[in-house]
Amino acid sequence: MRPNDWQLTDDVDTFLARAGDFLRSRPALHTVPLTVTDALRAEGPGVYGPEAPVFGWLERAGEVRAAFFRTPPFPLVVTPLTPGDADAFAARLVGLGRAVPGVNADRETADAFAAAWQRHSGAAPALREQLRLYRLGTLTPPAPAPAGRARVAGERDEEHLMAWAGEFAAATGEPAPADARSWAASRIASGRVTYWEAPDGTPVSMAGTTPLVAGQIRVAPVYTPAPLRGRGYAGAATAEVSRAALAAGAREVLLFADLANPTSNGLYLRIGYVPVADFAVYAFGAPTP
Repeated sequence: MRPNDWQLTDDVDTFLARAGDFLRSRPALHTVPLTVTDALRAEGPGVYGPEAPVFGWLERAGEVRAAFFRTPPFPLVVTPLTPGDADAFAARLVGLGRAVPGVNADRETADAFAAAWQRHSGAAPALREQLRLYRLGTLTPPAPAPAGRARVAGERDEEHLMAWAGEFAAATGEPAPADARSWAASRIASGRVTYWEAPDGTPVSMAGTTPLVAGQIRVAPVYTPAPLRGRGYAGAATAEVSRAALAAGAREVLLFADLANPTSNGLYLRIGYVPVADFAVYAFGAPTP
């Protein structure tokens, strides 16, 4: 495989002009590139952090075969690759001196790229997270529902939503939003966060969604503060945003669950989600000089 088959750009529009049709051809497997590039176009290149994002695609005989992006400080995200293409891709990035702190991809691609990255850079990989991608089948809301009701977050919830975004990041080990206020404000303005609130009006759980892109909407994030878990609130909030996504015209409603959390995986199965594919996230150590 030839490393130079990989084309790189720092411009999201250039990337989508060449790789957009490829990404839209498999919207479930490509949900993260689709939603992230949509956010970059809508909110600007600094929405995920101060460093410029990078994009690229694998092209042979005039056809795009794979694509990737990275929005620092997050890991590299790459679509499915053969082991040979993963090796060529790692060689290309090492040859260019590109910093790659980790990779997020379907399990086979992530394993292959992590091994290739170690061969070419000397950096040892560590498996950080294993995820399962789910697609909504027949929505089955929890019955009985927990006490309370669903409510779309409004302007008065901005400070609260900012705080919960930070708590969610701390609980999952993910970087917090680069600008928590803009993160909250944009989701409130587009009605993309729903609270489940107790009968007294206190928010007890939340579920968010991505915008509709290529016929798919992804549920994210889902968060319940630790003292309130185990009471059905997350299931009720997730079912409500899933219903709203279908009503908004989504052909596919998707979400990721951490395989280390059997409670959340069981919850999503009970409300109608079915497995699509497994993903893995690796972190890389320092390259060997």
